[in-house]
Amino acid sequence: MDASYYPGCSLESTAKPYDRSTRSVCRLLDVDLHEPSGWSCCGSSPALKMDRLLSVSLAANNLALTEKELFGDLLVPCPFCYRRLLSAQQELKADSSLRATVESAVGAVVTNDLNVRNILDFFHNLVGLKKIESKVVRPLSGLKVLPYYGCYLLKPRTVTSFDDPENPVSMDEILAVLGAEVLDWDFKTECCGSGLALSKTQKVVELSGRLVREAAFRGADAIVVVCQLCQANLDMRQQEIGRLYGTKYSIPVVYLTQLMGVAFGIEAKPLGLNHHLVNPQPVLRRYKG
Repeated sequence: MDASYYPGCSLESTAKPYDRSTRSVCRLLDVDLHEPSGWSCCGSSPALKMDRLLSVSLAANNLALTEKELFGDLLVPCPFCYRRLLSAQQELKADSSLRATVESAVGAVVTNDLNVRNILDFFHNLVGLKKIESKVVRPLSGLKVLPYYGCYLLKPRTVTSFDDPENPVSMDEILAVLGAEVLDWDFKTECCGSGLALSKTQKVVELSGRLVREAAFRGADAIVVVCQLCQANLDMRQQEIGRLYGTKYSIPVVYLTQLMGVAFGIEAKPLGLNHHLVNPQPVLRRYKG
């Protein structure tokens, strides 16, 4: 299978393990990833807040580049990039005047024929659970995991519609075919604080703390994420959370693609498992089937 691949800025810098593990598991799943030539920032965050035309144009430029080369559906691991590209598509479809202005700005026509997929939609609905299960050589038997989807990937329903925004199950089902024991909890889509890490650090500690405390209460061996900001907040804040609540926490926070890689028999370094503050390798070695 060929697929277009938009890593986005974060996966080229602070979230390299997410990028590396995604590429690694795609190779084993016989998915050839193709980055659009000359891709740029998707227009999320600052551009989105400051200038609508700039934000939509940045996203449209990346859509146009991908449509030009067209290697299949577009895989976008970052939830923020995914939402921005998908939202831009919808805005351009709904507003012909905006579309004309944007196409003039980027010097290209946006056909909007591209299927933009996040990491869960791509693996669960396009690659399929049977294909994923067929690649498992080291079942994660006995590994107790909590799937954490975050608040950004599934909402609003009018933009993203690949899973239930209140009780998603796509990650649960992928983890189950890897052999892991999937724990249930009520915090699947709660906010971790996301981009408030610098402006409202204490609020992030409180929000992330709710998740870490619940994970510890339920006896989870790891929290599994598909968002680089969720991973960073939950991984790097555990000492602060511990000080807030008068205890110590040491719960690994790993990307879904990293666990897929472990189950597929890929070694730790290519998956970026040596780049976490809370080292997940002792836990993973203990529970590998």
